[in-house]
This record gives sequence, C-alpha cells and structure tokens, in this order.
Amino acid sequence: MSVGHILSWAVCGLIVGLVARVLVRGGPRLSLLATMALGIAGSLAGGFLYWLVQGSPREPFSLSGNAWHGWIMAIIGGVLVLWIYRALNPRRWWQ
Repeated sequence: MSVGHILSWAVCGLIVGLVARVLVRGGPRLSLLATMALGIAGSLAGGFLYWLVQGSPREPFSLSGNAWHGWIMAIIGGVLVLWIYRALNPRRWWQ
C-alpha cells in the first residue's frame, strides 16, 4: 500500500463523511479526523451492503470513471454508521 492509496482513502473518507453529516441533521459534533474515519467506515459498510446484494463488484471504488454507484453506497453506509453512532452515544441535555 503506497502513500497515494492512503491519501485517496483519506480524501474519499472525508468527502463521504461530510456528505453523511450534511444528510443527518442533529448529528454529533465531530472533528475532521473523526469525520474522515466515519467516511471510511461508511465506505466499508456500503461496500459490504453492495456485496450482499450484488456480489463482488467488477470495478474498484475510485474517483474516476463511472463509479457513481460506489459513491452512493459509500454515502448510504456513512449515514448508517452515523445513525448507529448516534444510537450508541445519545446526546445529554448539557451537550
């Protein structure tokens, strides 16, 4: 795994995490690093859901080409991960 792969995962995770946070109103306050981790976990969850429904994907998740279905599944996974995080860590009245 090269530095380029790590940076592409970080950028994709940040984009997916930011979009998931916009879609889920009233979510927790997260740092950029936590948002990036949310996006990466969401991408993995979305990829797992895609694998359950469609089987193994023909193309890898990437920024180029016709990979819009991968982005949509990653965002859906990010929203699911954020909902699970909110369910496990409810906000208190003082937060």
